[in-house]
Amino acid sequence: MTSEDDVTLPPLDGQPVETELNEPRLVAETGVEARVAAIIEPALIDLGYRLVRVRLSGQNGATLQIFAEKTDGTMSVDDCERASNAVSPLLDLEDPIGKPYHLELSSPGMDRILVRRSDFDRWVGFEAKLELSVPLAGRKRFRGWLTGRAGEEGTMRLLQTLEDGTADIRFPLATVAEARLVLNEALIRASLKAGRS
Repeated sequence: MTSEDDVTLPPLDGQPVETELNEPRLVAETGVEARVAAIIEPALIDLGYRLVRVRLSGQNGATLQIFAEKTDGTMSVDDCERASNAVSPLLDLEDPIGKPYHLELSSPGMDRILVRRSDFDRWVGFEAKLELSVPLAGRKRFRGWLTGRAGEEGTMRLLQTLEDGTADIRFPLATVAEARLVLNEALIRASLKAGRS
């Protein structure tokens, strides 16, 4: 039995993934970006969207990028407009940035970052780059194919073996600093197939 916030994601690897609208993110922002996230996330959830990431850059003076998605991983132009119309007045009222900025609200894109436990389940079989906050087997950066999740650990088949010959790694999800899908032919094919569905 699932609550009304539970959704089954489309199976990319043949296995549906149960997730919740308000599933916590593994990687969170700091500083101004964290203040922005705290202001906008409740409004996004109320509209049926999940916050993926907030990024403030010096592009064009200052650009505030907000990446969001529905629980099925999609985000149309109309969804972006709806979400932007909801969060813009909140940001104007709270003024967490304190200077003029350009607001960009978009989907996370094909080579998306992985920020929730369900992301590591949903994208099983796809190539990813992973950076950990603490070293594992003497390294912080890995590249390989996601093979799933075992409790609080993610698993990955490495593109290159480690010095000890290990081809698979298990990494604590709590130590993930950044994880991103690699844009390759398999990911493009899956995205086009999902778009046609």
